[in-house]
Formats: sequence, C-alpha cells, structure tokens
Amino acid sequence: MTAQRRYAVYVAPPSDGALWRFGSAVLGYDAETGDAPAAPDIAGFDAEAWQQATAEPRRYGFHGTLKAPFRLADGVAEDDLAQLMARCAAGHHAFEMPPLEVRAIGPFVALVPAVPAPKLEDLARSAVLELDGLRAPLSAAEIARRRPERLSARQIGYLEAYGYPYVLDEFRFHMTLTGPLPELERGHALNALAAAFAASGADVPALVTDLALYVQEPGAPRFRLLRRFPLGATQ
Repeated sequence: MTAQRRYAVYVAPPSDGALWRFGSAVLGYDAETGDAPAAPDIAGFDAEAWQQATAEPRRYGFHGTLKAPFRLADGVAEDDLAQLMARCAAGHHAFEMPPLEVRAIGPFVALVPAVPAPKLEDLARSAVLELDGLRAPLSAAEIARRRPERLSARQIGYLEAYGYPYVLDEFRFHMTLTGPLPELERGHALNALAAAFAASGADVPALVTDLALYVQEPGAPRFRLLRRFPLGATQ
C-alpha cells in the first residue's frame, strides 16, 4: 500500500491561550508552529527523562481527540474532507470547555474534565458519525495495534464500524500529557503536572471555537495542525 497522509480531527485550544501554551510546553512540541518550547519544571524528572516520558503524545501534538487518526478512502480528496468538516463545524456553536484537572488514565497522565462535558461529547459524536464515510478501512496491522484482545465486545464493534474503539458511549474526552509510565513515575508526574498546571494560568475554562484538522505526512514523525474550522460559521 502506498503511504498516505493521515488525518485526525481534534479539539485544539486557541494557540494564543494559556492552555495551548501549557500543553505544548509539556509535550515539547507546538503542533501549529513546529517549535519545541521548553518544558515547565517537572519535579522528579530531568530533561532527558521527561523527553522519554512524553515521546508518545508528542507524535500527535497537544489535543483532545474527536476522531482518531485515519486515512482517506480511495477516491476521496482532502477538499472533500475540508468541506464536510466545515459543514460539521457549522452545526455547533462555540462553547466553554469544562474546568480541567490532571488525572491518571491507566498508565497515562492527562487533562480531563472535572465535570460532565455533554457539549464535547456531542461534538465528538458528530465528528465520528458525519466524517466516517470518508475514512479508509483499517488495515490488519492498524487493527492489531488497537489490541482487540483487550477490548470489550462493544469496543470491538466500534473499532470495526468507526476505526476506533472509544467513540459514542465509550468516548471519554482527555488531553494526553504523558506516555505510559510505571506506577512510581506516574505518581511523580501526576503531582508535578498538577502543580505546573495550577501555576500556568491554564486551569481556567478555555473556549472551544473550532474543529482542528491535524495531518501527518507520509514518513513524518509527527502530526501538524493543518487547519481550523470555526464552529457556527455560515456556509
């Protein structure tokens, strides 16, 4: 199979805001500019150890997943995706993101809503259902990477139907800050990131104003923020 661009539909906070600056600095990568901002002081980790701890999420840039990475189906062009994303975004209004808190999700550390987030869930549902017709089927290798043997029957059904197991009622919004960490390191990272988050000024509710389209070029190690589609924009 010829290498193809991979796309993802994400929530990306405004790039001039404290939340974007915090997340990009933690990951050591700004997905909009391609720069490598300096990480905040993370107690218990030197610079090299923190680079390793954040290697996995750095590939994707700071974001909250709405529609996980996918390839376009045969005969579908990027312009087709852009038109459908604009239509999807137009069906929603900008809204305030719930307050976020630093929390462990299994072996990872992430920012998660401190209270229910129905508007985020509704936006994710729309992105999954309205854009999935443009997605290429998963390859056998892509399915295997999702470790289907660890998934529930419902999650396997979603993986087969939508290319990702954690959608619809299995969706849990989060903004990943680390890769998988051993328990002791995870505890250190959790405490240090909570302190850094509070000190950053990013712990105030941010606005969700658009759908963000990220792209990974064939052979490129990371995704870049390609384009934003404003919520509620007139077609």
